[in-house]
Amino acid sequence: MALPPKPSLDTVFAALADPTRRAILQMLLEDDMAVTDVAEPFEMSLAAISKHLGVLTGAGLITQEKRGRVKWCKLEPDALKGASVWMQGFGQFEPVNLDAFEAFLEQELRED
Repeated sequence: MALPPKPSLDTVFAALADPTRRAILQMLLEDDMAVTDVAEPFEMSLAAISKHLGVLTGAGLITQEKRGRVKWCKLEPDALKGASVWMQGFGQFEPVNLDAFEAFLEQELRED
């Protein structure tokens, strides 16, 4: 069976651009979580969280699997390697602030 194509760096950064998705990734650093547990701290619908999880899955940052009746999410830290390597190229600068990077991207998109 062939491996799925590796998500592009653009796809990974697009997934990381949203603060909710970054918070979800931080939560999954601890352990695998059921979708309902992922949704609990957020003030949004389960459908909205599912969309965020779909973006993270599409970027290869998490995997989702059904265990019995429950859907579980698991962090895939290797998917961040490409982004990490790219950012390390800027190592002579201060550490990358993802919130500032998001604001920069939003400004650039508004100008286009």
